[in-house]
Amino acid sequence: MEEAIEAGAPQPNAVVLATADERGRPSARAVLLKGFGPSGFVFYTNLESRKAREIEANPWAALCLNWQAMHRQVRIEGPVVRLGAEASDEYFASRPREAQIAASASPQSRVMRDRAELEELVAGRRVEYGEGEVPRPAYWGGLAVRPERFEFWQGRRHRLHDRIVYEADGRGWRMERLAP
Repeated sequence: MEEAIEAGAPQPNAVVLATADERGRPSARAVLLKGFGPSGFVFYTNLESRKAREIEANPWAALCLNWQAMHRQVRIEGPVVRLGAEASDEYFASRPREAQIAASASPQSRVMRDRAELEELVAGRRVEYGEGEVPRPAYWGGLAVRPERFEFWQGRRHRLHDRIVYEADGRGWRMERLAP
């Protein structure tokens, strides 16, 4: 990640999140990775969104960071856990006010009649909160993918790419090289 930032990769924290519903049907979308560490790889969302509902039904996910200019990709797989209220409150408070209002107003992943309906919801929240604090909605919070498998891909000439996998084995991490 540090190398991608230093290289000027556009949105180096943009990650594709893949989930699957209770019947195993996959879906994927881009989200912004907001942190990583002992709690896992963290992103925030409306907890009533499609992705959150799929994670509730099948609490495993895959992430893919792709830095094309560097010919690098990192894949991460593992169970997903919900972050506590304190972490979600802290991150929500750090967001720009308009992003807080939008998160509060949007019924994410729900059908809307048109754009005007969304703009009305946002306008209503602006009036409701005035100049005061925008509280984090109970339906908005952080999720973390706790890695059990990493794959590091480095592009090489003639498609002779490097693929190195680290997989948790209960005692630590087992490393293997995969054919390109």
